[in-house]
Amino acid sequence: MTARLLLIDDDARLTTMVVDYLQANGFEVASAGTLSAGRERLRQGAFDALLLDLMLPDGDGLDLTRELRADARTRRLPLLMLTARGEPPDRIVGLEIGADDYLAKPFSPRELLGRIRAVLRRTLAPRLVEPNDVRAYTFSGWKLDTTARSLTTPKGETVSLGGAEFRLLAILLAHAPRVLGRTELMELMRGRDLDPFDRSVDVRVSRLRQTLREDARAPQIIKTVYGEGYLIGVPVERMQ
Repeated sequence: MTARLLLIDDDARLTTMVVDYLQANGFEVASAGTLSAGRERLRQGAFDALLLDLMLPDGDGLDLTRELRADARTRRLPLLMLTARGEPPDRIVGLEIGADDYLAKPFSPRELLGRIRAVLRRTLAPRLVEPNDVRAYTFSGWKLDTTARSLTTPKGETVSLGGAEFRLLAILLAHAPRVLGRTELMELMRGRDLDPFDRSVDVRVSRLRQTLREDARAPQIIKTVYGEGYLIGVPVERMQ
């Protein structure tokens, strides 16, 4: 599942840059230029994290932060403050009233990406599955043994699998039939930073498909959901 972010900031140029960069890294991003528009966005739908500027045309982002933390529906919404007010007292106040992180402007888009991932990692962790909690997975005649770290074909032959490909396959199987985006897969593969044009996940998926003897034009085991990510498209049985 793609994480949904809401950015509330009145700087149109910064908003365009941040939205484009985060979307290129697998996030779904909505934006608002005022507190009132941001409140309306929050009423209309659920988000996985909020990126909030403090100095807005119709008020102070700190006021919205207090509102969110007082509301049971949004009390746990991860919140990252983005602001030109980067002095220590400002940061302390922001963190004390409920921000999960604080990034002063100007900032590096890559640092923003890393901080968002760190915040989401803490909040999404309980929903993620550790592949090694299951002794083995069987799917379409194949068997992935997480204890022996081996892959067996439907004919009983053992196939060589690199460490990164083994973990990627185990992660996809552990979360089947859920769709996992590229960014989420990188996080699950131990949080490696992902550049906007990094295609390592796609390369590893391609290698796994070759190993699983899939038709590259119409794969059935590891399927692509365009614009979202990858999923296991066949039934998976788990052996505890």
